[in-house]
Amino acid sequence: MADFSGTQGAGAEKDKLIPRIRLVTMFRLGVFQMGLGMMSVLTLGVLNRVMIEELRVPALIASATLAAAQFVAPARIWFGQMSDAKPLFGNHRTGYVWMGAAVFSLSAFLAVQVLWQLGESLQATGWSGETYQWAVLLALVFALYGLALCASSTPYSALLVDVSEEDSRSKLVGIVWSMLMVGIIAGAIISSGLLKQISLDAPIEELQASINRLFAIVPAAVFGMALLALAGVEKKYSHYATRSILADREDKITLRRALRILTANPQAGLFFTFLVVMTLSLFMQDAILEPYGGEVFGMPIAETTRLNAITGTGTLLGLSSTGFLIVPRMGKQKTVSSGCIAAAICFGLLIVAGFTGNPALFKSALFAFGLAMGVLTTGALSLMLDLTAAETAGTFIGAWGLAQALARGVATVAGGAVLDVGRLLFDSPVLQYGLVFAMQAGGMAVAIWLLRRVNVKEFRDNAKAAIMAAIESDLD
Repeated sequence: MADFSGTQGAGAEKDKLIPRIRLVTMFRLGVFQMGLGMMSVLTLGVLNRVMIEELRVPALIASATLAAAQFVAPARIWFGQMSDAKPLFGNHRTGYVWMGAAVFSLSAFLAVQVLWQLGESLQATGWSGETYQWAVLLALVFALYGLALCASSTPYSALLVDVSEEDSRSKLVGIVWSMLMVGIIAGAIISSGLLKQISLDAPIEELQASINRLFAIVPAAVFGMALLALAGVEKKYSHYATRSILADREDKITLRRALRILTANPQAGLFFTFLVVMTLSLFMQDAILEPYGGEVFGMPIAETTRLNAITGTGTLLGLSSTGFLIVPRMGKQKTVSSGCIAAAICFGLLIVAGFTGNPALFKSALFAFGLAMGVLTTGALSLMLDLTAAETAGTFIGAWGLAQALARGVATVAGGAVLDVGRLLFDSPVLQYGLVFAMQAGGMAVAIWLLRRVNVKEFRDNAKAAIMAAIESDLD
């Protein structure tokens, strides 16, 4: 049997010499997440609107092409494993993040150019064979965009594990994901500023010029932000080489080994299931919140569009405070459990607000839900970063990212489907929408039950045993 105890002892001594990550570096790392927030506004906000409203692409086709970026989520595991095993440009994580950022910046601009060709073909020939070809090409470009996001965001999250200690991880998560929310707000402001001169009946040439300028400026800025955010951080703060028993060895963890380690750990399957249930329960209301405000509370469109801002403000406050105030006092699992309970209560308040018809109570419940989401997100992400092994951090992060991506995609569809069931069962709009909120509250109860069975120590012991077994089987 191979003996790595001496290697581990030397690694532990070297580990103590690596400086602890400072607050200013945490904010610098968050600049990359801020860039991702800005890009999400461009794709899900601007392009979605242009396709459906200006170019008259059917909503189903528009959403399907955009969703192609989510369908490639399984690649997260492969890119995570690659960053574990094969350094790029001298680093395990940074090179992948930069390469991915370069590709998704370029592919976003390319998507716009294909979009104009799709619109031109649609105007000239309707839904002809050529138009469908452009639609398929657009979906492929968005798939490339999604792959690039996987290639950058998964190693980036693994880097957060590498550069942090357990006691500083919740603070890092709070800062980094708060910066994501700031990026979404900044992206909306920048997009609005660059597009404000376009009138509703503007000619297509004017629209193209403005959108092209937006998609040239913002992605270029985001790539620059990625370079700034990570430059020198991994080299100075990463513990990967001292924590991993396979660092600088020839027998790296291959994808086959990594998947064997992942699937051999019962705790990994348990946490994966928890993430799916929790994420699904958290986001089912995304597709039905604005219609709920309009149908039950009589809100005009302008007012319902501000509902996300109310929830987002609460989420930002929850994200920014939880890592510093709640997790250090309660611990990560208790924080997640408290967030699930708070979210379930908020779903109940949304139903109560519907029965009272009180818009103020509705908005207050949404703000409270945002706070609960911030607490839950910070706690879950902090716990997620703990549930890794040094040798396969990228692989595990890829698996957790896959769980969240799958659940987010299903949640939007499930929310609409449950609402349709509610319309068949009930005549009252409050009960129809309330069925969705009740399902979410029930899902949170299941998530809490699953969370109580998650054991971090058992996970790590299982992971270490699986890693050693994978190595020894290949040596034999």
